[in-house]
Amino acid sequence: MRKIKFTLLLAVSLLSATSFAQEIERLDERIDTLSNEVETLDKIVRNLSKFKVSAYIQGQYQYGQKDATLKVGDSNENPEKGFNRIGIRRGRMKFAYDDGIGTGAVQIEVNDKGVSFRDLYIGVKDPWTKRNQLMAGVFNRPFGHEVTFSTSSLESPERATVIQYFFPDERDLGAMLSLRTPIESPLNFLRLDAGVFAGNSINRETDNRKDFIGRLGASKNIGKDMQWGLGFSYYNGSVYNPTSTAFEMEDKHFRPVDKGKTGSFMKREYFGLDAQFSLLSAMGKTELRAEGLWGTQPGITTSSRSPNYSSRPTNLEENALYARPFLGYFFYFIQDIGSSPFSFVLKYDAYDPNTKIKGDEVGREESLTHSADLAQSTVGVGALYRFSKHIRLQCYYEFNSNETSDSVIGYEKDRKDNVLTVRLQYKF
Repeated sequence: MRKIKFTLLLAVSLLSATSFAQEIERLDERIDTLSNEVETLDKIVRNLSKFKVSAYIQGQYQYGQKDATLKVGDSNENPEKGFNRIGIRRGRMKFAYDDGIGTGAVQIEVNDKGVSFRDLYIGVKDPWTKRNQLMAGVFNRPFGHEVTFSTSSLESPERATVIQYFFPDERDLGAMLSLRTPIESPLNFLRLDAGVFAGNSINRETDNRKDFIGRLGASKNIGKDMQWGLGFSYYNGSVYNPTSTAFEMEDKHFRPVDKGKTGSFMKREYFGLDAQFSLLSAMGKTELRAEGLWGTQPGITTSSRSPNYSSRPTNLEENALYARPFLGYFFYFIQDIGSSPFSFVLKYDAYDPNTKIKGDEVGREESLTHSADLAQSTVGVGALYRFSKHIRLQCYYEFNSNETSDSVIGYEKDRKDNVLTVRLQYKF
C-alpha cells in the first residue's frame, strides 16, 4: 500500500514538474514574441518619425477701394465704387521624408483659383557633418531673406512688391548647393547657397539658358535675447525675347535695338542686401527686417514683372522686351506686446521699376514708356492675435501710393487702391 502511494505521489510530482516546465517554456516564447513585436513597433515608429506632414489654411476677407487689386475673388464689377471679397488665399500641405542624409518633399496648394504644386524636390546631405546639401527639383530661390520666409509666418498678408514681381511663386526649377562649415568652426555662422535655375518659376523650362542665383548669409545669436542676420545675393540670368527688336533705356527714353534675329535673350541681373535684428525684452520681442534690390529687369511694355512663361512667347510687337534699371526696398518693424498674444506690425514697401525716368516724363510718346515705368509705394499697418500656436488672426491695412504723370491715362493723380485684409489662419 505504501509503495502504491509513493508511486502515485511520484507520478503527480513528475506531471507537475513537466507542466511547470511547459509553462516556463510557453512564457519564454511569449516573451520572445513580445520582444519581437516591440522591436518591430520601434522600427515603425522610427520610420514614421522621418515622415512629416504640415499644412496651413488662410481664409480671408478683403475690402479694396475702387482701383484696388485683391488677392481673393474676382476683379471689381463696379469701377466707380469700392468692393469686397472673401476667399481662401492659401491652403497648403507639405509631405516630407528625411532619413538624416536624404530628403524628399512635395507641397501642394489649394485655393479659390484651383489646385497646383509648390515644392517638389530631393536633397542629399553630406554624411559627415550633415550641414552641406545638394538639392534638385522645384524649391525656393536662394535670393534674399523674404523669398524663403514662409507665408504662414509673414507678418503682412503678402510679400513685398518687388519680390512678388521678380520672384513669382518664389520657387524655380533647378539645382542648388548649400555649404556650411562644421558646428565647431568659428565660421559656423556663415552659409552659402548657390545654384542654377531654369528661370521660369514653377513652369516647365522652355529654352537652353540657365540662371545663376546665389546668397552668402550670416546669422548669429548674441546671448539668449538678441539675434542678427545679414545677407548678400546675386542673380545673373536672361529672358527670352521673341522679336527681332529689343529696347534699352537711353537718357529719358527707350531706344530700339535691332537684334538681327528673333529669339534672342536679354540679360537680367539683380543685386540684393538683407538684414535682420531681433531683441527680447520686458516689452516683448522686437524685430527689424530690411531688404533692398537693384539691377536690370527685362519686361514687356505694359509690365515690369519677371516673365514666367509656360511656353515661349510668339513674335508679336507687344511681346518685345524692355530692359529697365530698377530699385526696390522694404522695411518691417514688429513689436510683440509684452507676453500677450498681440503683435503690432509696421511695414514700408517701395518699388521703382525705372529709375531713369520720373513723373510727367513717363508716358510721353517719344519716351516709349508706360504705366509700368511708374514707381509705387505702400505703408502697411497691422496687428496679429495668436489664439494658440495653431490659430492666428491678422488685420492689416495698406495705404498704397503711386507716382503720377499727366501723360499716362488713369495715373494723373494717386489711384484709389488702398486695401484692408482680415485673415484667419490655421496651421498644423
